[in-house]
Amino acid sequence: MHPSALAKRVYVFLFLFIIAFYLFGLGHLPLLGPDEPRYAQIAREMFLTGDVITPRLGGHTWFEKPSVLYWMIAAGFKIFGVSEWSARLGPAVCGLLTVAAVASVGQKIDKTFGFWSLVVTATCLGLIVFSRAASFDVVITMTVTWSLAFFLLHELSNRRVFLVGFYAFIGLSLLAKGLVGVVIPFGVVGVYYLLRRAWPDRSVWFSLIWGVPLAVAVSAIWYGPVIARHGWSFIDEFFIQHHFARYVSNKYHHPQPLYFYPAIILMLTVPWTPFFVAALIKARRWTWRAADELSIVRVFALAWLLLPIVFFSFSGSKLPGYVLPALPAAALLIADVVRHKKPAVPIVMACSTVVLVLIALIFFAGPIASRESARDLLLLADARGYAGAPVLARDSDDRSAQFYAYDRVLYKPDGEVLTFDQISVDGARKRGAKFVVLIPLEHVENFRNSPGIEVIGDNGRTAVLGWKP
Repeated sequence: MHPSALAKRVYVFLFLFIIAFYLFGLGHLPLLGPDEPRYAQIAREMFLTGDVITPRLGGHTWFEKPSVLYWMIAAGFKIFGVSEWSARLGPAVCGLLTVAAVASVGQKIDKTFGFWSLVVTATCLGLIVFSRAASFDVVITMTVTWSLAFFLLHELSNRRVFLVGFYAFIGLSLLAKGLVGVVIPFGVVGVYYLLRRAWPDRSVWFSLIWGVPLAVAVSAIWYGPVIARHGWSFIDEFFIQHHFARYVSNKYHHPQPLYFYPAIILMLTVPWTPFFVAALIKARRWTWRAADELSIVRVFALAWLLLPIVFFSFSGSKLPGYVLPALPAAALLIADVVRHKKPAVPIVMACSTVVLVLIALIFFAGPIASRESARDLLLLADARGYAGAPVLARDSDDRSAQFYAYDRVLYKPDGEVLTFDQISVDGARKRGAKFVVLIPLEHVENFRNSPGIEVIGDNGRTAVLGWKP
């Protein structure tokens, strides 16, 4: 067999294995925390109502995030049915597409760089974890990665067609997570030229004339109808509250120190962190303004790494997933170092990561996940005779019960959930004969011997009660 044909078969086999790895066990765990079940429920309401424009949770508008993730999950529900697996399928595909984008850039340098770009990106723990969750972070990572990969391919080949992809994926990034989908791509490109101390060529400047309208047109497939339908209420909640207020203040209670994201990126690159550090040290010897392909990729990857870290480090609200779009850049820098090493050690590292993740998922993740989900608590209540009973959720910010107790969670007129301490006995009697109540575990002893209240169980963090007022 010709060596090139053999290499192609190896690539096909490797990518098929990565696909199987990323899709394996997506439904093994319940939807976790407040976000996964919340986003899945919004998508289910889109799927059931047929309204793909207005995100709703419990029938109330929910303008925290844009539409792409909801559309992905709703499509999964339509094709495969409503389940944890289908809710996570879209994000898993986004993870795989991120791997493909990074590998396409590496392949442009040479086959060895392409191979290690594929392996490193696919086995970075950060991408593996976020690709297994129904969240927006891996979606924006995928769209930003393809946008920047297209721009980088334009720099390497000077083919203007790649700029079409750059702007189209900026439009998709706006649909993936809002204005950050513009800030990161344009910011990275600006830092790249700053590091190279060069001006963009005429084709890049000229592309702004048609490229910006293209990005706007792509994003307008959702922003246009939703603004036309909801006007200022959408603009205020989506842009002002969940973009500007979230960035400049601690309104949503996620404060972290300035060094938070440099530490997070080191964790996201596990098990390749030592190679990542070595790549950053090696940057001192780069030829920053050289025109060869490798120098361009190195400087571009560094700009891609720095911009999200610096930008989000000054945000008043910090969560680990915000900096995930910088991970593909780190993977390119790591691949640049790994390709010069003897392959045995990196291959063992990659295989060990896959094996350890599978072991953790199969044998250890279940008990941990049960503490982060309302699913098993609601199943306990159903088995105790409370199936179909209205649910009083734990607190006003937590809607995690809504997915597993669809149409049973009680809401106040303002769209906030109704909790146990906010309903009177008379008010409860008007709503039903019995209720499921979720409360913090530390409060359960206050109700253990109360008339009409049955302590059903707990998951280590939250207790579930049965209440017959």
